[in-house]
Amino acid sequence: MTAIDFDYLYDEQEQTTTRFVSFIGKQLHRYDLAITTTNHFYGKHLVTDIQSGKTAIIGADDLEEDGYLSYTYKISEEEAEELKMFLVEVVGIVNFTD
Repeated sequence: MTAIDFDYLYDEQEQTTTRFVSFIGKQLHRYDLAITTTNHFYGKHLVTDIQSGKTAIIGADDLEEDGYLSYTYKISEEEAEELKMFLVEVVGIVNFTD
């Protein structure tokens, strides 16, 4: 199979910004994150847990989903709450308008 045999849905290049951050929460869980900002995912960020290699596309709405962070990163609910507190500062909070 060659590259010619694929039906590409998209093939784009873009300049992105990646922030690397490491911290320890009150639960004594260490977070090593790579947070990539891109226009490709409609304002959401690619958040990679460097230790586990797990990556998720995260926006403010995803942070409000019960269990989303604990399921995605395979961490406890308490650790997920700490991670959420940090990520709210990065991706913002949901602002619903009527």
